[in-house]
Parts: sequence; structure tokens; C-alpha cells
Amino acid sequence: MKLTLDPGAAALLDTLHAAGYAAYAVGGCVRDSLLGRTAHDWDLCTSALPQQVMELFGAEQCIPTGLQHGTATIKYGGQLYETTTFRTEGSYTDGRHPDAVQFVPDVREDLARRDFTINAMAYNEAEGLVDPFGGQKDLQNGLLRAVGEPQQRFTEDALRILRLYRFAARFGFALDAATARAARQLAPHLDCISAERIQEELAKLLAAPQPGAYLEPAVLAVVLPELTPAALDAAKPVVDACPAGEENLPVRWAALLGALGETDTRRVLKRLRCSNACIEETAVLVRETAGKGVCRSFSEDRPLGWDPAAAGSRAGDGMARFVSEEKASAHPGDIHIRRLLGRYGLCTVERLCALCAALHPQNAPDCALAAQRARQLEADGVCCRVSQLAVNGRDLMAAGIPAGPALRRVLEALLDGVIRAEYPNEKPALLAAAQKISAS
Repeated sequence: MKLTLDPGAAALLDTLHAAGYAAYAVGGCVRDSLLGRTAHDWDLCTSALPQQVMELFGAEQCIPTGLQHGTATIKYGGQLYETTTFRTEGSYTDGRHPDAVQFVPDVREDLARRDFTINAMAYNEAEGLVDPFGGQKDLQNGLLRAVGEPQQRFTEDALRILRLYRFAARFGFALDAATARAARQLAPHLDCISAERIQEELAKLLAAPQPGAYLEPAVLAVVLPELTPAALDAAKPVVDACPAGEENLPVRWAALLGALGETDTRRVLKRLRCSNACIEETAVLVRETAGKGVCRSFSEDRPLGWDPAAAGSRAGDGMARFVSEEKASAHPGDIHIRRLLGRYGLCTVERLCALCAALHPQNAPDCALAAQRARQLEADGVCCRVSQLAVNGRDLMAAGIPAGPALRRVLEALLDGVIRAEYPNEKPALLAAAQKISAS
């Protein structure tokens, strides 16, 4: 078994070996390499004590990240390499962190303290793969299994319960029966984990390709008690139908929590210490899709003359064609999309379309067309916002319309008229319309 080491990791291992220390790449980088995936973080472990690592590489190259726990971070080639002394761990009084660590000379003792077999492998070029717990076989079988006794692993650190489902969802792995049973039984211990760490693990789980099957009811009952078992069951296929990836987390959160409504969704995400941006975006998605709302508009108010076969790039003359651009602008479907674009922007409209498609699969083609139409309107610079009007507040005041709330109302009325194609987005026409609106 030969793996391709990151150049920086290989150089650091060579330096440690040359100084007489045992050293390996360890954990996730080994796992990902065996899976044929790109490893982004290369962690190292070594028999060298923390102070010896600091002396070997020098204070300028080393960051004393956590020397008391055996960890120093080495700077090399513009990258950071977390390097930890082989260790065993004492009891976990708080159910999260070891009370003490003991440095040991053998990497196998170090691997025995780790969470899952697929994360308990080490590698260097001289010895090859060190895999005392069968992690490589579990990778080949698509199985996630605790190192040693599952009850002990989860009792030591309850966060490992969430990590179990997160890793399984990331790789699409099955759960070892004894490991899954222990996770369900010990799920109540998650109440000792901080909201920030729970949110971080849930976010990674939700970003996975198909996380629905890994939203374990016993775990969600502890970390998301607001969500009833029935609501969770209903949400799972919707979550899976939403686009994956961290950039789509608001869509996945909205799919999971939508049954709670906007107010409770905000409350849950705030409790979990989600970012304000994530909370606001998720709340918008929940609000706009409540009771089919915006979803019905995407399916029933299809823009006039939409030709799916003609959709494509402008360069290829594949723009969706409309019977009449003037009439199309006044069509309810376009009106609705333009108002959403003006209110929220393109990214949110695309997320709304994706969530609607997941909530109502029978309408997915229409939702996809609505998203495509939104992108086209945005690219064409079609007027969707007050700032895009051919007149501004100064123009209206120069025409005799007084400043204040009335001015804003006139601008909004002008925008509505342009969106409805009651008049063109041209300065003379808008000034004339503004006088009528102001006088009414």
C-alpha cells in the first residue's frame, strides 16, 4: 500500500525521521487518500514530545497550539500541519474533553483512542499503512464503526455521536450495528455539548449529498427537540431533494425546519448560534414557501411564451423566447419573479425555486424554468428594483414632488407600473406617470 503524501507533509516526516523520531500522517488525510479523494488537511503524529518538535523546527516555524495536549502546528510552504505527540487519554469528566493525556511511544496506542476505524489509520512511506483496527476494510465495505467499545467512545466524548452520522452521510456509509445502537442509547448525553459544536456538526451533516437517512430520530430529539417525529419523517425526503453543499445550507435548514414556521425557525437557529445571514436567509425561505405560496406562483404563473427547448445561452441564440417582450413583462409569472428579485436578489430566488421543487416534486420543471427566467432577467438588467428606474428621487423633487414618505411611495408605484408594463422604464414616461400618481 503506497499513498501519495502531500509534499509538505512528506518533508516534515523526513525531518522528524532524520532526527530519530517515529512519525506518520494520520487520520482524515489517510482516510481520504485511501478513498481516492483530495485530502485538504494533513495532520501528523510523532513520538517526539511537544518541546522536541518546537526545538527541531524552531519557534519561527512552530505555533504552540496546545502543547499541554501534545500539539504544535508547523508552518511549511505556506501550509499549516498540526503535529501531535502519540498519546493516550484519561477520563472525560465533562463528556467532551480528556482530563489529562499521557504521551506514549507507540502509534498504535495513539490510534486506539480515536473515534472510528476509518479515522484510526496512520501512514509513512517506510512502513506503509498502520491499520490496527481494520479501517481500510471498513472503507472498502462502506461501514462506519467505532474503535474498540462504542459505549466507551461515545461516553468519552458525546460529540462523536453527531460525528458518526456526519461521516456516514458524507460518504454514504452504513453504520455498524453495535456502534449505531450505542449512539442511539447515549444520545441524551449530547445535552452537554455546546450549541456551536452541535450546529457545526449538523451543518456538515446537512451539506452531505443525501443526509435524510442519517437524521436519526433519537439524536434529533435531543439537539432539535422542537421538531416532532412526524415532522422529521416528512422533512427527510425534502431535505434530500434540495441541492447539497455548504452554500445551500439555508435551503436544507428550511426544508428541515419549515414545518415549525418562520418564528420558531428563527428561534431554533439562533439557539444553535447560526450566523445572522443564515438565519435571515432560512427565515425568508420558510416564510415565502409557507402554504405553497411562492411555489404555486412558479407552477401556475409560468411566464408567457416560455419555450424550454429554446432555453440556453445568448451566444447560441438559445435565449428563452417570448411571444411579446412587452406582454411577457406584464405576465403574472414574470411579475412575481421580478418582485422577488427586487426584494431578495437572484441567489435567494434560486434557492426559493430549489426549495419549491423539493417541496412539490410535481412542479419541479416549472420551478427550474422560474429559476432560469430569474437568471435571464438579472443578466438582462430588467428593472426589478427602485434603483433600476430611469428616474430617482432627485428627478422627482425637481419635478415638484416633495421629499418624504410620499416620494418613496411614488417611486414604488413607478416600479410597480414598470413591472406590470403599464409604462416603459424611460424618464419622460416615468415623470409623467409620477405627476399622476402624486396628484391622485
